[in-house]
Amino acid sequence: MSQREDTARRASPSRLGGEIPSVSRPGPPRIPGSTDDSVLTESYTFHSPLPSASGRYLLGVDEAGRGPVLGPLVYGIAYCPIEYKTQLEEMGFADSKTLGSATRDALLTTLSSDPTNLGWSVRVLSPQAISSGMLRHPPTNLNVQSENATILLIREVLAAGLDIAEVYVDALGPSVPYQAYLSGLFPTMSITVKPKADSLYPIVSAASIAAKVTRDAWLESWIFEETLNASKGKDSTAPMNWLTEERGSGYPSDPRTQAWLKKTMEPTFGFTNIARFSWATVKIILQKEAHAVEWSGRMDEGQSALIKSFESASPRDKGRCIIAKETGLRSVGDL
Repeated sequence: MSQREDTARRASPSRLGGEIPSVSRPGPPRIPGSTDDSVLTESYTFHSPLPSASGRYLLGVDEAGRGPVLGPLVYGIAYCPIEYKTQLEEMGFADSKTLGSATRDALLTTLSSDPTNLGWSVRVLSPQAISSGMLRHPPTNLNVQSENATILLIREVLAAGLDIAEVYVDALGPSVPYQAYLSGLFPTMSITVKPKADSLYPIVSAASIAAKVTRDAWLESWIFEETLNASKGKDSTAPMNWLTEERGSGYPSDPRTQAWLKKTMEPTFGFTNIARFSWATVKIILQKEAHAVEWSGRMDEGQSALIKSFESASPRDKGRCIIAKETGLRSVGDL
């Protein structure tokens, strides 16, 4: 069994038929599968009530938050009977990136308005889970984590009794091998993987709405563990004045996000729980601004091995750019 298949098969927190969020303004919508004081530390799955209409279904897959250094990555799926396709096309679903927040919220209400025919689910990957996967040995890269989220969502609605005939997926890389891989896992389904599928297929657009509204709700109502510690009288290592400051878009290239990260960084303990500490942006700040780690004292054989695992395998690595190290670029002198 491959690594991505094994990971996708593991049990995970899931909420089937949970409360559908209110999307009324002002304020962020209620987060699917959460409570008002939820701190997002573990990934979880949320499912709307399963549609009761008979027949075979079509299903769309899309994500929100793949690139940002802040917050969760959310995979969404939407599903409806094949005979419902014409009605779906008249509901106004479009690529969530082209719509404003009020329109996206209204469309999620639309997606939740006909539980006989329409359903949706999200898989929320926490920043800690993303980073832990990417930094473990061997690593589980973001593509594999994304594939696992998609497979898990499809398998869970299948297990709940949905008869899926067609699946449409917004491509996250080369379309042909990914389509072949999914077709091998789900041979009874017609699977289409295409770039910009969220602009081509309304069912994928609906999935993008579910993913984007869920991610935005988490970010708008994010609870920092530091604030909980402060309210309980515990020490908080990070300064609190940055909590209400503008975080920007969350993308690594955004100067507002970069500035916020630098203010957030505590030189001994690093970043808060909203940051993906496997991102190069975070690693560079830690490398430049955080306290260096020094090993001293008597070390037994096990501790010595641990130290060596953190040390460079070659003197040529000393002083090299962290991006070169992370991407595995090697000197021609090593060849």
